[in-house]
Amino acid sequence: MTQVIAVANQKGGVGKTTVTVNLARAMQLAGQRVLIVDSDPQGSARDWSQASQNHGYDMPVVVGVDRPVLEQSVQKLRGSFDVILIDGAAKLQDMSISAIKAADLVLIPVQPSVLDIWAAGDLVELIKARQSVTEGRPQALFLVSRQIGGTRLAQDANAALAALGLPVLAGRTTQRVLYAECISTGSTVLDLEPNGAAASEITAILAEIRGLATATTLGRPDHG
Repeated sequence: MTQVIAVANQKGGVGKTTVTVNLARAMQLAGQRVLIVDSDPQGSARDWSQASQNHGYDMPVVVGVDRPVLEQSVQKLRGSFDVILIDGAAKLQDMSISAIKAADLVLIPVQPSVLDIWAAGDLVELIKARQSVTEGRPQALFLVSRQIGGTRLAQDANAALAALGLPVLAGRTTQRVLYAECISTGSTVLDLEPNGAAASEITAILAEIRGLATATTLGRPDHG
């Protein structure tokens, strides 16, 4: 059964591509067949994939589908992969709606800033509208990204996120130069520093997502 995860936020600069490629690599290293669907016309995941090939890495395959027929394209790919990760588009509501329709789980990266969290409100409303007509699917979770350790912002973020009515993952990413380096080199933190703190962040997030999937039998049958 294929699991489809959309990493979505209509605000740019929140770390969607970074989260997508690192989670995809962690899943691949765990033995899963993983596909990344780049739905952003800017093509950041596709650029990362090209850099991967240039540096000789064996990373998950990336395909571009940046039209609002994303859910039909993903549906055709179900069954060929264990996991499909959609790297969401910024500022394009039609693409966000299409990604939500395609997904079993929507992961919403947000920076720990009240303004950034408020900006996610429109996406939350789109998700809740979809859930209201599909028996609660997709499941949706916030992921605090690019957190600066030791600041009060992290505490304030939890309170602001709670007001939007979606669960928040305990795992999170912090602001690290290594994340930027992995994007520019077509690698991941799991390859550059496999025993480092950033790799631990990604594996902790993946373990939490897997735990939720097991608890809720996440993943629907492969049908339209």
